[in-house]
Amino acid sequence: MPFGAGATPAYKLEYLLSERPKSSSQEMKPQLLKISATVLLATAAMLASEPADAFRCGNKLVKDGMHEQQVLARCGEPASIRHLGYAVRAYDYGHRTRYGGLTVRRRPFSSHFATEVAITEYIYNFGPRKLMRRLIFEGSVLVSIETIGYGYIEKSR
Repeated sequence: MPFGAGATPAYKLEYLLSERPKSSSQEMKPQLLKISATVLLATAAMLASEPADAFRCGNKLVKDGMHEQQVLARCGEPASIRHLGYAVRAYDYGHRTRYGGLTVRRRPFSSHFATEVAITEYIYNFGPRKLMRRLIFEGSVLVSIETIGYGYIEKSR
């Protein structure tokens, strides 16, 4: 034995515990805990983040599918507005019934038609320290949000 006859029982116990080899499962527990915490935080960050096709005006969220007037109410007037032209889009206003997660169409293609819609571009400039946004509306409905670089300081007229 590595300790003499005068050694206290506490010293003997401490020596025996320190010399005991650790099992592989005891070594894996801290690593497993770190990995599971990282996965949990990454999942929470993904769920808490807003969609890629959305942005914030102040504390209001703007996302695809919103009407032009809703965007104007949330963000105010854009730095520039351009009318890009017209496009023909197909719409289907057929009667649909939802049964739980299943959508059933009655009389398929009964209300399918094409119409011409105006395409409008809004550019929002939030200043030189924030990114500008390019919004594309088709028929007054927001269909695309793009980031186009940092803004600029607008000169007063």
